[in-house]
Amino acid sequence: MSKVEEFEELRPLLFSIAYRILGSVGEAEDAVQETWLRFDGSSTRPASAKAFLSAAVTRISIDVLRSARVRREEYVGPWFPEPLLSDPYQDPAQAVELADSVSMAALLLLERLSPLERAVFVLREVFAFEFGEVAAAVGRSEAACRQLLVRARRHMEAGRPRFEADRQERHELATRFFDALKSGDVDGLRDLLAADVQLVGDGGGKAPQLAKAVMGAQNVARVLGTVYPLMSRIDVTFEPHEVNGQPGAIFRDRDGKVLHTLALDVLDGQIQTIRTVINPDKLGHLGPVADAWAVDREVKQARRRMN
Repeated sequence: MSKVEEFEELRPLLFSIAYRILGSVGEAEDAVQETWLRFDGSSTRPASAKAFLSAAVTRISIDVLRSARVRREEYVGPWFPEPLLSDPYQDPAQAVELADSVSMAALLLLERLSPLERAVFVLREVFAFEFGEVAAAVGRSEAACRQLLVRARRHMEAGRPRFEADRQERHELATRFFDALKSGDVDGLRDLLAADVQLVGDGGGKAPQLAKAVMGAQNVARVLGTVYPLMSRIDVTFEPHEVNGQPGAIFRDRDGKVLHTLALDVLDGQIQTIRTVINPDKLGHLGPVADAWAVDREVKQARRRMN
């Protein structure tokens, strides 16, 4: 194989590692590109391209994450990962770990870890790298990596929900949710929501918060059952789609531009959390982005006309 062929074969893995460390599609793609430049510029061929490239993308991602942490501390409102519609890396032997680790809930838990803990957890727990490979990738001893993993597991397990829904249950619940949303059925929505459900939006100060933090099944159902019919009146549509491995949807304006994404956390037969990402900086990789402010103005006009 040529260098290009080796790299392209491993690109899905490299992106998946970088995305889980960074929580950003754009930054992950940049990290993968920088990894290629280092590989292409190397005067010698490594014994294992996978080991070399995985280590390189991990170290680049750790450096990027350290600087990103400063920006995230100044972020306006809740910070969510950039929505990912499909994971390019697939491994049947690791299917459950891969799907779980890319969910919004898991990525937000990973935010609690230090950059090194996060990298070690991702390489070992998600991609099943040997400790020797992990140590080489993060530039620490195997013993140090084992300690980092212990701490990372402790943080992750403390925040994990106790019950996991199977894929079929999630799909059926999501179908009922979107049917109720489309028809503005407040009672139907409420029946699907956990009592302490949260509706949270990430606008980053760059878009109207169509879904400010709302708590409780009745409140969330009323907001959703009121807002979407108004959005529908101005030709906003949505298409159900997996978002970060969970049931979700992409909302579009009348011109088909991306307005926001929505992702559902389904646990123990109920929807526990609804997260929307409307920050335009986080949606560009999905296609042309809508003017959320203009949509918001139209929604308010539609509400006034109804009153």
